[in-house]
Amino acid sequence: MNKTKESLDKIGIKSFKNVQSKKKFEDGGQYRIEVPGIQDPIVMSSLISAIEEQDLIIHRVTQTKGIMLLSDDEILEMVDLAIENRVELFLSVGPRATYDTSATAQTKEGSRIAYRLRGYNNLVYAIEDVERAISLGTRGILLYDEGLLYSLNELRKIGDIPSDVHFKVSAHTGHGNPASAILLEQLGADSFNPVRDLSMTMLSNLRQNIDIPLDVHTENPKSSGGFIRHYEVPEIIKVASPVYLKTGGSVAQAHNWETSSDSAKQRAKQVGLVLRMINKYYEDAKISKKTSKDLAIPKKI
Repeated sequence: MNKTKESLDKIGIKSFKNVQSKKKFEDGGQYRIEVPGIQDPIVMSSLISAIEEQDLIIHRVTQTKGIMLLSDDEILEMVDLAIENRVELFLSVGPRATYDTSATAQTKEGSRIAYRLRGYNNLVYAIEDVERAISLGTRGILLYDEGLLYSLNELRKIGDIPSDVHFKVSAHTGHGNPASAILLEQLGADSFNPVRDLSMTMLSNLRQNIDIPLDVHTENPKSSGGFIRHYEVPEIIKVASPVYLKTGGSVAQAHNWETSSDSAKQRAKQVGLVLRMINKYYEDAKISKKTSKDLAIPKKI
């Protein structure tokens, strides 16, 4: 297979083994903490209160059910909470195959189309969803479709979408190899969430081939395996920096789990457990500052 490897090397796709990453966030940090599955302002407020009570730090909150399922007032409340606590807020695109009229997406085999968009109109609907969130102050968008990423990035280039809006690609797009990572970076992704169960060597290969942050699950809902990687977190930081550590997912049953205030507090506990692992086994790891200029903090409208 050496000839194929040499060919890949010629086109810029290189192979690495557990190389310690020298790449960092703009502020010099190696890692940030993300809590996914925070679906509404009540739950977000409970999470932030629990984080403060435990004297912890988070950098990003992600909503996964869809912008279109939130009212304007709910979005504005989440925006205000994010600004007040200097936390990134990423809202997910609502239109997706599983919400659409697609019978295929509801089948076992058809589920492989994940949350991608079907047809021109759904592309329009998705962009409308994103533009609504942006108009209410959101500066972080979670995407599930590569074509939508391409479209939004082109709109960002021509000024129809503000230049400070960040696009994050979900693990539900199913990418996990260096070629896919390079493609997503070229399409305009500002961070990329690979599939959840990659080995350290696989993560190292992604990191060495791209520069944008990786978003890596430290744990997972039962629907995506339910595995917990807390003891691996120090090594994940070493090979994947700059990396967002996605923490708290094991509290949920599924991706679109309706998180309660109590389960938000459980997610905060999981953050504390991950930070304990880092402090014990990689005490020199540098956490990114919450004052960093490259954070996708919402704008007050």
